[in-house]
Amino acid sequence: MKLKNKIKLLITCDSGAGAGKTTAAKYLSRKYGLHLLTSGLLYRFVAYKLIISKKTTGDVSFLKKITKNINLEIIKKSKLYSIQVTKFTAEIAKIKKIRQLLKKYQKKFSTKKLVILEGRDMGVLFPGADVKFFFKCSLNEAAKRRFKEYKKASKKITLNEVKKGIKIRNHIDSTRKFSPLRIPKGAVIVDTTNISKKEMFIKISKVIEGKLLLKYGRNYKAK
Repeated sequence: MKLKNKIKLLITCDSGAGAGKTTAAKYLSRKYGLHLLTSGLLYRFVAYKLIISKKTTGDVSFLKKITKNINLEIIKKSKLYSIQVTKFTAEIAKIKKIRQLLKKYQKKFSTKKLVILEGRDMGVLFPGADVKFFFKCSLNEAAKRRFKEYKKASKKITLNEVKKGIKIRNHIDSTRKFSPLRIPKGAVIVDTTNISKKEMFIKISKVIEGKLLLKYGRNYKAK
């Protein structure tokens, strides 16, 4: 669906691991022509660069350099889903300085006309978003979904390892001091435990189009 040139739309999608935020964000991005930013990839990229460069989180000049020159194409080509990167990502996500540096990039990205931001604190960072989604699902279901993803990169990984990793990561994110994982005020909660992707897509599309109708009337679609 193509939107008229006058339309401005900012959507956030938050959740813990494997609850559906990335799948939903990619779908909405394609359907409505939105610029998509996955904040989790930014943190994974920083973790990855620190690991391969053998730098520490205390090297502020290095952190400034890699966060200033972020390139989404380079990020997509990097190996960001190893167990080592995943574990380290949870640790660096607690660090205020790293969050502040990446926040600058996220804020700049959000100034585009049509934007969707997905992560674990996007609805908190952007309280004025037109629509804020918060996705949730059972730990078992989230682990099964993430296990399928990780198997592509590491055939030795087990479902129990993935489940344990998700549980630890969600606990760290929800209890960290700076910008913790929580349901943003005014968010639409979508439980994906027992619904198909198609059902989820229909539900979130109705929310978006309801918002567009309210904000712009019936003429928000481009002919």
